[in-house]
Amino acid sequence: MAGNLRTEEMILNMGPQHPSTHGVLRLQLVTDGEIVSEAEPHIGYLHRCAEKIGENVNYQQFVPYTDRMDYLAGMNCNHAYAYAVERLMGLAVPERAEYIRILVLELNRIASHLVAFGTYGLDIGAFTPFFYAFRERERILDLFEELCGARLTYNYVRIGGVMIDLPAGWLKKVEQFLDYFAPKIKEYDELLSYNKIFIKRTASIGVMPADAAIAYGVTGPNLRGSGVQWDLRKDEPYSIYDRFQFEVPIGRGEMGTLGDCWDRYMVRIREMKESVKILRQALATIPEGPVLAEEVGKSVKPPASELYTRVENPRGELGFWVVASGKDTAIRCKVRAPSFCSMSIFKELSRGAMIADLVAIVGSFDIVLGEIDR
Repeated sequence: MAGNLRTEEMILNMGPQHPSTHGVLRLQLVTDGEIVSEAEPHIGYLHRCAEKIGENVNYQQFVPYTDRMDYLAGMNCNHAYAYAVERLMGLAVPERAEYIRILVLELNRIASHLVAFGTYGLDIGAFTPFFYAFRERERILDLFEELCGARLTYNYVRIGGVMIDLPAGWLKKVEQFLDYFAPKIKEYDELLSYNKIFIKRTASIGVMPADAAIAYGVTGPNLRGSGVQWDLRKDEPYSIYDRFQFEVPIGRGEMGTLGDCWDRYMVRIREMKESVKILRQALATIPEGPVLAEEVGKSVKPPASELYTRVENPRGELGFWVVASGKDTAIRCKVRAPSFCSMSIFKELSRGAMIADLVAIVGSFDIVLGEIDR
């Protein structure tokens, strides 16, 4: 009788309200039992016309909108856009402002990776790591709140420098945070990274070969998780990153197949250690001086030209293509969002996976839908 049994495919929707999709993402699944033969991502639920807004407000006014793209790395997004406009203008940023930028960028990278660590544990079924991660992240947000008055959308990095100089005693508080935080990474490894159940759920799941990752334009920790040592802070240094010594962690296939969910997760854990190294070096060498270029007045007007620039955000390469007309508003403002490119390979990775594995794969990408949809 077994020979007469047949199965039928079923179309299921995962999301857009599903708690494991890291935002309002809808996955349309074609399944045969628990096995997924096709998974089609449907995006756009958070579309807010960010690029069009960037063409209808002046350069300074668009900086706060960048906070709303990758809202877990607002400082990094502020900087990416400001850096693009500064290059269009040929504007030199004061030394102290560059050092302050490095401090806030790497603190925000740690805060973003902490969310990735905590929520990924939650996706897999481990509740405690979420509390550990947010315990440390709150300390970083406290530092940001003291610095600029905000905890999520900062508008702190400005075209030509930063909004305001550091409060008295702030650098000492950053140093104290680093002393407190550095030993905590070992706790994360003991709690989650090398947990037997977590490894079973992530090792050899969602394997992304290096050539496929490159073909789909995947960048950041997701690319490095496939063993590709590419980090713009090292390979195309911007700001003053060439002054600091740090390593670029890559996936090594330690627990399963190279480029699996565990490798992508572990790259982020190890990147937090490297961010601590960069922060300590910046603290030791930060100079005195102005924090905003004198040339930046009330109106920013780059000469008629165009430029594409990219930086290494927590989720990969964030790029801005800006076309200037000589006026105070851009003709074109195009964003290259790393989460969007990471999500483009999801369909490829999901074929043959189980439904439960899809949650592990999406979580390992560490996407932010505000950045994907814009």
